Amino acid sequence: MKHARVLLNGSELDVTVEDNGQLKSKADGQLINEADVTWLSPIKEPGTIFALGLNYADHARELAFEPPKEPLVFLKGTNTLTGNKQNAYRPDNIDFQHYECELVAVIGKEGKNISREDAMDYIAGYTVCNDFAIRDYLENYYRPNLRVKSRDSLLPIGPWLIDKDDVGDISDLKVTTHVNGELTQDGTTADIIFDVPFLVEYLSKIMTLKPGDMIATGTPEGLKDMQPGDTVVCEIEKIGALTTYIVSEQEFYGDKY
Repeated sequence: MKHARVLLNGSELDVTVEDNGQLKSKADGQLINEADVTWLSPIKEPGTIFALGLNYADHARELAFEPPKEPLVFLKGTNTLTGNKQNAYRPDNIDFQHYECELVAVIGKEGKNISREDAMDYIAGYTVCNDFAIRDYLENYYRPNLRVKSRDSLLPIGPWLIDKDDVGDISDLKVTTHVNGELTQDGTTADIIFDVPFLVEYLSKIMTLKPGDMIATGTPEGLKDMQPGDTVVCEIEKIGALTTYIVSEQEFYGDKY
């Protein structure tokens, strides 16, 4: 089942997404026209957002770094989250901003010191994110990430959370990005260095994992600079396609600019 959250007439609504794309209210079964809603992040109560740096060897080479020998994990704030078909912005006075299409594993139950063998029992499902990066501030192997990865709206996610059992094997899913209809990123989760069971085991040795925690698993090679007016579609096989519209910083913030 695909679970989503939308804004309808000013109210947040939990819905399912049927096979024909129709939205259905979980509260009363009402069918809803997608054109009438604003998509929200599908994770109602987001917990810790773990993000993997350089978790595809080809992407590490693309950035002229050695592939990591231990997971390179950083944390992101919930201010970065936005939903499907929403605006994200290009900051003023930068030279290079690129998308990163990523498989996101969402934790479904609390656990500490979870073994690799039991790890998938703690996964509720999967979604897609676009972990935008501002390359101007990517200074070294460890970044820093505040100016690179922590801006409002620069982690679009969705459109929905799909149940783990509906996806099955995630070891070789096609990962693509199209910018204005042009294919710019074409990879597969088969090239992930540290897979989801490894990451659940690794992270749960450090801290308790809780429902709503998310693990963004990194991105393959294929980067392109973003400009206001661009439309970016990140898609992962069997999970979904996430669309983002790029606007200027002034348009994004309006009277708060």
